[in-house]
Amino acid sequence: MAKKTSYTFPLSPEQQQRLIHLLETGNYRPRETPYTKISVEGPDCNIALYTSGKCVVQGQGAEDWVTFTLEPEVLLEAKLGYETVHAPEIFQPHLGVDESGKGDFFGPLVIAAAYVDDRIVPEFQRLNVRDSKAITSDKVAEDLAKAIIDVLGDRYAVVTIGPRAYNRLYAKMRSVNRMLAWGHARAIEDLLAKVPHTPRAVSDQFGPTQQIERALLQKGRSIKLEQRPRAESDPAVAAASILARAGFLQALKAMGKTHGVKIPKGASAQVREVAQAIVKKHGAPALLDLAKCHFKTADDVLAAVGQSRAALGPEGAATSQPKSDWAAIRKRQREQAS
Repeated sequence: MAKKTSYTFPLSPEQQQRLIHLLETGNYRPRETPYTKISVEGPDCNIALYTSGKCVVQGQGAEDWVTFTLEPEVLLEAKLGYETVHAPEIFQPHLGVDESGKGDFFGPLVIAAAYVDDRIVPEFQRLNVRDSKAITSDKVAEDLAKAIIDVLGDRYAVVTIGPRAYNRLYAKMRSVNRMLAWGHARAIEDLLAKVPHTPRAVSDQFGPTQQIERALLQKGRSIKLEQRPRAESDPAVAAASILARAGFLQALKAMGKTHGVKIPKGASAQVREVAQAIVKKHGAPALLDLAKCHFKTADDVLAAVGQSRAALGPEGAATSQPKSDWAAIRKRQREQAS
């Protein structure tokens, strides 16, 4: 059966905000489309959010983009919490993998893997371990991560790709999904060294499974990989999501102590203000050690202090994206919609 090439989704205001943030901070080219809040060219497809609140995805890659990006990162349709999944396999020995920091300008990309079996899952249920996105308090997430580690002992692994390494990898791979696959594979390998012969690993669906399979080394070649949207309903993935978030939060705190400023999450106006202050005080190359420099946020920050990407040096320039006049396009779109 041929893949569908056109999808339409009505989005709530919250989903619209998530989509706009995703498209503005990701590797997308803006397009001019009448009556839209935002319109971009994506990987083999076009994505448009209309003023009516409808999101339209069209093109040969539409089905993959909906499956791997829109559903897990914007729609969040499933009821969060693995307690709603009534399947015996969640109690069987397996690994779960998830990441944190992918959409944040500052800080590392953190990937965690956690092991579960029929003794660990009831303990996680007692602790109310659930998808970290359902936890609004950072302190609660960090406290829950400590409780998870108490249950797991050493049966978990955390891979932290700091900003300097992240920027270097992005310049080489030119794809966040390829970096995620590499990080997931490393976390799986590290955990398999502690719990060998675990039969399968579950992760959220961010790209073709073959990306992770190709990145696995000898220890991981025999494990069965399962990727699916909203995989945080699985207890192992939920635990991994919390461990990854806690690792990311700890890294932000450490960066803040080093630079004498509270480092905010996300890619908001506050993030840009802090980044501008850091550039003024420490110079543009400081961003390479603090931020994901392929984000459009880096260009906005440098422009605000009268500098260009060239100020980052050759390493920073290698992370650049095609230049697009977002401001002008968004202004025309608002005028058309009014």
